[in-house]
Amino acid sequence: MMTKRKQGLIRGTGVHRRTESDYMGVLLDTVSLDDWREVVAAALELAKQGDPAARAWLAQYLVGKPEAKAPTPLTVVVQQWSGTDPVVEKLAKPLIDRAQFPILHRDEDLEETIRAAIAAELAEKLPAPESDSGESAAGMPMQSAK
Repeated sequence: MMTKRKQGLIRGTGVHRRTESDYMGVLLDTVSLDDWREVVAAALELAKQGDPAARAWLAQYLVGKPEAKAPTPLTVVVQQWSGTDPVVEKLAKPLIDRAQFPILHRDEDLEETIRAAIAAELAEKLPAPESDSGESAAGMPMQSAK
């Protein structure tokens, strides 16, 4: 029999729960890449036959959900009248800030050098992702993970 501890502000009992990582570990151990390939192929076939759920599922992973809302018609008209382009403004802002406030951006070159070194090390140590033909992205035959 489990005894209940009195807890301060949190109501309920303090019983251990499985964590999300425990479940993810079991999922990764159970579902092989070949199993997953079959699931994706079946979803593709259903999507081709017009299944809206299969299409939505594939689109969610292939295209992703839009992160921004479309501008309202009024916003578009005002931008056209004023001669502004939001894409140009967004792309120009970091460069303008760097020119106007160089002291705030003095460490960016160092940060980029560190990112590049880490990316190179990861590329060295991690296996390349598989392609459809069973070869790595570099064209080398993939070794079985089993």
